[in-house]
Amino acid sequence: MDALKQGADALFILLGAIMVLAMHAGFAFLELGTVRKKNQVNALVKILADFSISTVAYFAVGYSVAYGTTFFVDAATLADRNGYDLVKFFFLLTFAAAIPAIVSGGIAERARFYPQLFATAVIVGFIYPFFEGIAWNQHFGFQAWLKATTGAEFHDFAGSVVVHAVGGWIALPAVLLLGARSNRYKRDGAISAHPPSSIPFLALGAWVLCVGWFGFNVMSAQTIDKISGLVAVNSLMAMVGGTLTALWLGKNDPGFVHNGPLAGLVAVCAGSDLMHPLGALVVGGVAGALFVFMFTWTQNKWKVDDVLGVWPLHGLCGTWGGIAAGLFGSTSLGGLGGVSFTAQLLGTLLGVSWALLTSFVLYALLKHFVGLRLSQEEEFEGADMSIHQINSSPERETSW
Repeated sequence: MDALKQGADALFILLGAIMVLAMHAGFAFLELGTVRKKNQVNALVKILADFSISTVAYFAVGYSVAYGTTFFVDAATLADRNGYDLVKFFFLLTFAAAIPAIVSGGIAERARFYPQLFATAVIVGFIYPFFEGIAWNQHFGFQAWLKATTGAEFHDFAGSVVVHAVGGWIALPAVLLLGARSNRYKRDGAISAHPPSSIPFLALGAWVLCVGWFGFNVMSAQTIDKISGLVAVNSLMAMVGGTLTALWLGKNDPGFVHNGPLAGLVAVCAGSDLMHPLGALVVGGVAGALFVFMFTWTQNKWKVDDVLGVWPLHGLCGTWGGIAAGLFGSTSLGGLGGVSFTAQLLGTLLGVSWALLTSFVLYALLKHFVGLRLSQEEEFEGADMSIHQINSSPERETSW
């Protein structure tokens, strides 16, 4: 029976890893449909390159930083329990690799390719797993202190804060240090419109992400005996809530409509195992509204050229999700309880602060020593280059 359960657990988390891996295709197509046509091929290339760098960095360093586990042991040890620990690494890697995929959407169309690959290695090898270990592996006694102080640990079931808020707040300094795309904001105050280059590809990316998200959330149980249908239904309700508010407030704009469900799913990750489905609907609805309002505000009022709106979508909606788990996870609002609003607030603030500080240091150093941005000529030429062209034209810089 133990062998059967071990095999079932390995298969369960493997299926989750595959579903989240498929989400990276969603990231790629969402960006492909949003950027200008001249940068479409680059959008596809960089997501795959990012994932590959992330795999090596997380295997060699990041997983050990978060969980104290190394894979530099004999094969017999790795194969123990049907190789469950290896498959768990695969599953958690797909979460870690989401961070640079999030960042890439914000800095699209004007960032240099190889400096960002270096940033990816640092983010996945250290910045992300450092907070991951605090939130999910009891590092540095932070969770124990929260429990002693507030009566509950910081709860983030599937990564509203650990993955999404951290990714979105890492992206913000990169976007600010890069500056806007050339001629995006004109001296007379006018704004050059860069509408999505392909609504069908944008929609495809959103749908792939939505489907894969059920692996992201449900399989965060990590063993089959802990699976919960509540997580699946809450994910569905938050997705729908985000869609409907984005449809309404975004005035039927397809870009808002297809990012609305993603906003809802980002927000529900943290408390999806605790909330009542009606609470999840509200949490997703608020996230959809937050995305529409803040995307418009950052682009038009603050003139922050966050191409895919990854700071409002992941950074702000993930922050809302971490806090919302402390509200809608409580028994007073129909949840299962066991959470503390204060613990959720403190844990969320720690994740946001860590991401913001480390990202600013990383990208400021890269900007100073190697440069982050393409020349204006290279930016106008576009980065629609295939792998063959990149390899055969080493003298030409490629963009992110």
